[in-house]
Amino acid sequence: MMKFGSKNSTNTPIKCTIRLLDDSQLLDSEFQINEKGSSLISRICEQLDLIEKDYFGLRYVDSKRQRHWLEPSKSIFKQIRDMEADNILFSFRVKFYPPNPFRLKEDITRYQIYLQLKRDLLHGRLYCNTSEAALLGAYILQAELGDFNPEEHIDNYVSELKILLKQTLQLEEKMMDIHKNELKGKTAAEMETIFLKKACVLDTYGVDPHAVKDQRGNQLYLGINHTGILTFQGSKKMNHFSWSQVQKINFEGKMFIIHIILNEKKQTIGFKCPRGSSCRHVWKCAVEQMLFFTFPSSSDVPNVVSGGGFFSWGTKFKYSGRVEREILEDMTITRESPTVTRVGSLRRKSSSEPPTPSNLVVNQVGFNSLSRSSTNTSEEYNTSMDSSNQIDNSSVLEPLIEDQEIVTSKIEQEIHHEEILNDHLLIDFTTTVTDSPPLIQSISNQLSGQKHLETTAIRNSGSSLSFLRQTLLPLIFALFMMVLIVVIVLESDFDIIATIRKAPEIAAFKKNYYEPIKDLLLRRFIRSKIF
Repeated sequence: MMKFGSKNSTNTPIKCTIRLLDDSQLLDSEFQINEKGSSLISRICEQLDLIEKDYFGLRYVDSKRQRHWLEPSKSIFKQIRDMEADNILFSFRVKFYPPNPFRLKEDITRYQIYLQLKRDLLHGRLYCNTSEAALLGAYILQAELGDFNPEEHIDNYVSELKILLKQTLQLEEKMMDIHKNELKGKTAAEMETIFLKKACVLDTYGVDPHAVKDQRGNQLYLGINHTGILTFQGSKKMNHFSWSQVQKINFEGKMFIIHIILNEKKQTIGFKCPRGSSCRHVWKCAVEQMLFFTFPSSSDVPNVVSGGGFFSWGTKFKYSGRVEREILEDMTITRESPTVTRVGSLRRKSSSEPPTPSNLVVNQVGFNSLSRSSTNTSEEYNTSMDSSNQIDNSSVLEPLIEDQEIVTSKIEQEIHHEEILNDHLLIDFTTTVTDSPPLIQSISNQLSGQKHLETTAIRNSGSSLSFLRQTLLPLIFALFMMVLIVVIVLESDFDIIATIRKAPEIAAFKKNYYEPIKDLLLRRFIRSKIF
């Protein structure tokens, strides 16, 4: 059993699980306690035969249900040490969505982008109207099922497949009609290309929605992608601040603040996040996206600091890796394009999910997974402001935050049919998640074992170091500065300070407190020198 802090802990590898873009695929990996995030990311990309790895990242959820991207330049252990988990789980995801997927050099990279967008469509992040949703769904059917076959594809063969977050009968009929009559003869590669062309022009392409409130308290979703920062309210895109307009991004406490130039005037716009940790996450995401898509070279990227105060250090962010322009201008990729192995990952609604560490069974919903009570139930995202293209709200895709998704599949009585929760748990916004069922709790307890003790060591180490950094060190520094100021005032010979010492209060303090303490320390110091 490994215990962090022991003599052998630095040489003992830490096991972790990597969930790929297709949920049916899991990779077992490990890392050393001093290993940096870039090493693990590179190792996963090598296993997937990806050279254009800069667009991808590993994401995880901490013990407070806050999402994070694994930072390449920092120690993995230092980033995940306070995770409340029985096993460490990372999710391999597209971090930077390329503005034009067809400028990528390899088909295998484009295929991973396709898998991510298909996932975004399923989880409601790739918001679109019903006709666009039906079209994208039909493309997926043709890509993964092939041509319509009346002997195999009978009745409503789409009803048992997971393609859209909310599949109404009307949407399913439209998808089947397009699949049957319009896409015959198209190969999987052709359909993926058509899917990418359609998806990458949507307003919500590459948008991971963050729940925020404006200055009036209105509920908004904040999206950040290669074009800039977008805000959505209900079914409307409210604002789009392009990167060329954004001059500065910072945060203070729970306030995410952007400084823009609009109509040749400087303006400051703030959005309130639910927690300080979520605000810091939004700030980091925005800074990374801006640097990646706007800077000509990674060597030109400066260090960024925000969120500091008198008794706390600010959050310092150091960008690591190449920027998009460097990737596109890289001419070193000369290998023959590898064969794309397609997984055919259409899942049935009743199918079980792969086993996942028991820590992912959650019994409460964080703010990032907004409950339906905090939004208008009849309003959803739309990709158009045109009133003639309004969405039928009864069949629209619902917004869903990926790392708060809870799979609502049934748990079988037999152990080998257990459907323990996904890494990105699906949440139905019309329900309230309460305490986990007894069966899940018992399974969770059985899976704890040795790794629970190791994780507890990680969490305790992280908590103590976090307390030391955030509370004790600033307090010691403040006391030191106060003592230093007192000594300067009472001991220096400057005329200005001599005038201050003549004040009755200062003179009384010096006689009654400072000089006795000084004499005591001098006597002890001299006596210790003598003996």
